[in-house]
Amino acid sequence: MTNTLSGRSSDTALELSELTFAYVRNAPVLRELSLTIRREEVVALLGRNGEGKSTLLYLALGLLQPGTGHVRTLGHDPVRVAASVKQRVGYVSELPMFPAHATGRDIIALHRLLYPTWDVAFERELVERFGLGPSLDKANDASKGQRQQLALLCAVCHRPELLLLDEPAAGLDPAARREFLETAIRLLNREGTAILFSSHHMGDVERLGGRAALLHEGRIALDASLDDLRETHTLVSLPMAIANAEAWQSVHGVKRLRARDGEWRAIVAGVPAVVEARLYQHFGSDVLHCSAMSLEELFVEFTGRSDVFNREGQQV
Repeated sequence: MTNTLSGRSSDTALELSELTFAYVRNAPVLRELSLTIRREEVVALLGRNGEGKSTLLYLALGLLQPGTGHVRTLGHDPVRVAASVKQRVGYVSELPMFPAHATGRDIIALHRLLYPTWDVAFERELVERFGLGPSLDKANDASKGQRQQLALLCAVCHRPELLLLDEPAAGLDPAARREFLETAIRLLNREGTAILFSSHHMGDVERLGGRAALLHEGRIALDASLDDLRETHTLVSLPMAIANAEAWQSVHGVKRLRARDGEWRAIVAGVPAVVEARLYQHFGSDVLHCSAMSLEELFVEFTGRSDVFNREGQQV
């Protein structure tokens, strides 16, 4: 352990504790949110548009300050020691913004000056791997894919301890997206970099992530390894005529309940066979269907907004 700003201060790369943030008073985007990411860990941040994923990343970078709670990025408050923290963090947004008339070479040269740990050999490797050479003399006419790849290069060539990716591969073709993600994975394997990334591409999440955190209604609603999320949650369908909302209140392990097209759809903790046996005993009916869930199904069912009921059976 070390107490210096440039050294590793703990085994935790990012810690958000009881964090609340609002852009407008009395309208919080994040509500008492807690999330911890260890070094060398890859975490996918899931959530619908507008749930606050970008806001969470801005807080981790020290670009925003929480209303309550605290943020520790690489062991430090990123607002108070912003420069020291940012030199150890990489960040790529969905729409990277570069100076209007700067070429790729200008942007890389600037980053070399900003980061004392910049690795020129790694830079050359990525320029070749991405095929960026011909585009480095371009300014405004570089393609979106080229700009995204340049942004990733600038985010990783100083070999960050924490890499934050905000929908970084959105809009890229499948081949470019795979190349992009493989570079992030390679960095993790070589350097032990912690990665927090948001994405709507579940294939990308499964390829890159080891763990997923679902942001819903301002809080982390689910947080587990991808295997646990897939293997320990069951989707249950039951006709609404069989039971009302109150009948679900005493069902153990219900994570989410909503009404859709005349049937209850519930996410219940447990494997399908065990959940089915338990619900048969509870409702006294075999007119139900239990099935395993893919990560995409889990996301869709948990965040669905039509006729949603909470754990107490109240419509929300």
